[in-house]
Amino acid sequence: MTVRDGLERQKGQRSLSIYILQGYKNMALSLKFFSEFKKVSVLGCGRWGSFIAWYLAVKKGKHVFSWGPAGDYSYEILKASGKNEYVTLDPSITLTCDLAAALSHAEVIVISISSQGLRGFIRTILKTGDVSSKIFVLCMKGIEVDSGKRLSEVLIEEGVAADRIAVWVGPGHIQDFTAGIPNCMVIDGYDDALKKKLADDFKSDLIRFYYGKDVIGTEIGAAAKNVMGIAAGVLDGGGVSTLKGPLMSRGAREVARLIEALGGNPLSAYGLAHLGDYETTLFSRHSHNRMYGEMLAKGQRFEKLAEGVPTAAAMRRLGKELEVELPITEAVYDVCYGKQPKELGDGRKLCMNMIAELFSRDTKFEF
Repeated sequence: MTVRDGLERQKGQRSLSIYILQGYKNMALSLKFFSEFKKVSVLGCGRWGSFIAWYLAVKKGKHVFSWGPAGDYSYEILKASGKNEYVTLDPSITLTCDLAAALSHAEVIVISISSQGLRGFIRTILKTGDVSSKIFVLCMKGIEVDSGKRLSEVLIEEGVAADRIAVWVGPGHIQDFTAGIPNCMVIDGYDDALKKKLADDFKSDLIRFYYGKDVIGTEIGAAAKNVMGIAAGVLDGGGVSTLKGPLMSRGAREVARLIEALGGNPLSAYGLAHLGDYETTLFSRHSHNRMYGEMLAKGQRFEKLAEGVPTAAAMRRLGKELEVELPITEAVYDVCYGKQPKELGDGRKLCMNMIAELFSRDTKFEF
């Protein structure tokens, strides 16, 4: 045997060893999440939090704790009446304001709160109990304004292991789900075995889940669709709803550019997390973001949470840092933070000024 033959043989043996070790690793990941998740705590009992608790208890038979802080309106109304304007809590659900108890109970911790409060909340969680063995599922959409970080990145920066984090996003309104109208959603994350296990475990005849394969694109797309929802509302308020077609096309293209600049797959902008969520965000009467834009264009105030407002600021920041053109995002930022209806007259004038600025841009190739 020549020296060259010996080196080639050693190289082949090393490759085989790596292949075998990778196979064992994949098997271990699959076994790690083999058993069904039985105990879930949903942290946040507002609109989505209360629905998720209801869904996992009623449709999936999970032992669910629903947590909210004492004194918070969403928690207190559930405590007093057992229901809110969206759902009636099933008797099997344990409603609590004891965070330590909720953390101790859970195998899976679902967080559904306002996106800008996530960093402070996860710090509180980590101080309250040992959650190193828990799975975290973020059922929320947004980008942290102060840092430009995706929500899963916030958890990772604060010490949660990436392979124990998943995100649950996609189209659907609570009012439709509770009326028995089904929809499709996506679960993404950093660990293939985990996201597959969660999607398979949580699916039902009400929600069909898909496995995500681009956590960057999934999170950015899910957050950005709320910005497009505000733009759609402004168009509605200004009486030019026919422009929603171009908004959908150019909005998805704009978001695809940002996803790609961040290292994600631009095709994710055309998946369930973004384009797939346009009907429920850009057209539905239930959409908070669309209603925010419509009322803004009419010179009125929308009192409920519209996540697209801080997301517009966060996306604008990312666009400038990465030198990515985001003209629709810039227009939404202007109407949310700068040019108010009171200064520009009626809502239609606000809308037309926003459109005129977009139409005055240099002509470009579509793709």
